[in-house]
Amino acid sequence: MWRDALLVAAKDLRVEARSRVATNQVAPFAALVLVLFAFALDPDRGVLGRAAAGLFWLAVLFSALLAVQRSFALEAHDDARDGLRLSGLDPAGIFLGKAGAVAAQLAVLELLLTGGIAVLYGSDLRGAVILAVTAVAATVGLAAAGTVYGVIAAGLRVRETLLPLLILPVVAPVLLAATKAWDAGLSGASGEGWPWVRLLAVFATVYVGFGVLAFGALLEET
Repeated sequence: MWRDALLVAAKDLRVEARSRVATNQVAPFAALVLVLFAFALDPDRGVLGRAAAGLFWLAVLFSALLAVQRSFALEAHDDARDGLRLSGLDPAGIFLGKAGAVAAQLAVLELLLTGGIAVLYGSDLRGAVILAVTAVAATVGLAAAGTVYGVIAAGLRVRETLLPLLILPVVAPVLLAATKAWDAGLSGASGEGWPWVRLLAVFATVYVGFGVLAFGALLEET
């Protein structure tokens, strides 16, 4: 399973490195979201600073949608999805590989956006430990849930519009918990954020476990 996961993740990341979609489209989109929020709230810098955590995770969430759509668009042409099913790879490995590739892209994006909120919003990045742990748990949860619902929508003609409708309600707890945890970290009250981190860890564990167990059946159905 782990060998197959590494193969799939390496394949997806190589495709992204060669196409530069993440570099040329997803990252600029996320940065533009932060800039537009800054313009919208600029008259009141106090509001902008207090909303930094929520705006950061909104930008990450929107970018995660693009990354998940891109992950399954790689096999959308020339019956490549059938080839993936017939490859003999462990379905759990395929799930972990695709989710891992999405998580890796989001992790790099989050590093860039963290610098963005520090520069644009004047956020003081205190509580580095809770910020980092929150980012890891939230990224794993978003990647796992996105991959599960991405494969469900992948075989449908309206997948581009259906995927956000499937994912956004499900990952609302991630957005809430990550925002609360980052609020606590940025304000210097890290102790108040750890219960939210535990919620993120539970969410990530549930969706990783579900994906490992159910991805094969979901892939066959689509």
